Amino acid sequence: MSPRPLVAHDLGRANTLGLPCVAERFAAPRDPVELRATLALAEREGWPLTLLGGGSNLILPERLPGLVVQPAMAAWWLEEQGDEVLVHAEAGVVWHELVMALAERGLWGTENLALIPGHCGAAPIQNIGAYGAELCEVLEAVHLVHLDDGREAVFTAADCAFGYRDSIFKGTLDGRVAITRLVLRLSRTPRPRLGYGDLAARVGPEPTPLAVAEAVCAIRREKLPDPLTLGNAGSFFKNPLVDAGTARRLLADHPGLPHFPQPDGRVKLAAGWLIDRCGLKGWCRGHFGVHRRQALVLVHFGGGSAAELLAFADAVADRVEERFGVALEREPRLAGESRATA
Repeated sequence: MSPRPLVAHDLGRANTLGLPCVAERFAAPRDPVELRATLALAEREGWPLTLLGGGSNLILPERLPGLVVQPAMAAWWLEEQGDEVLVHAEAGVVWHELVMALAERGLWGTENLALIPGHCGAAPIQNIGAYGAELCEVLEAVHLVHLDDGREAVFTAADCAFGYRDSIFKGTLDGRVAITRLVLRLSRTPRPRLGYGDLAARVGPEPTPLAVAEAVCAIRREKLPDPLTLGNAGSFFKNPLVDAGTARRLLADHPGLPHFPQPDGRVKLAAGWLIDRCGLKGWCRGHFGVHRRQALVLVHFGGGSAAELLAFADAVADRVEERFGVALEREPRLAGESRATA
């Protein structure tokens, strides 16, 4: 199959930050065959390639050269295995819509990940997580295509080298593969994870997956701005991991600092708390600001650029490092840093 004609495309609505961007060429392949043909064309022509999902974890420049590919395969189906169910979801499936559909069917495993924006194809890159759960806990397999020669492959969760907001797709396979389908293993046996905040109080003593998902949505809506009304990429900084000694020193000076010991001995700190204690919640400069309710979220008021956003983010991170000696790492990826984006 030959790919459809490739023309310039406005990506201003294709990223949740709402940054203005024009793709020199754009393709939205509808099936794996068309995807492979599109990738082969880009390889032959030597075009720089950017893979785009839902644009929820992405910073776009004003112009993207080469070819932007946004997979449009959006089918999903269930494979029953007794009490467990394998969920097959193609790359273009909207993640939140899938989560709610699975919760309505009484399936446990993804309910804590409700309302995370983006498409399924980008979920493993970031190893998306929220409210005590991570994608890697339910991921069975990732189907992918190698960009250089169109080879298909299937990775297990172990193959993906998952970490905190990290995976092999941000490491050795960065810019080398396109994810085409996820396989998730869910269960009909109740497995609620309600240790985050007041989640348990919101769902009662006998929660269902749907009740948990709806509670998570309510919490997120209370804390996070809707990107349809105020541009943002969700959490802009990762929660930093520090060694135990650094954590002890910080806690001695700041007893209220939220901290979470990790299996490897390090301690995860709350980036939003650090930013808030620098007096930056609600701080604005130019076209960007720190959200007034959630300091971990940077918002775009319109009219700004990627360069301005990055400068603003650096100013926030610098203030945190000056006060606490802790470096913050950006979560959203800058298109052009590599060919694989979210």
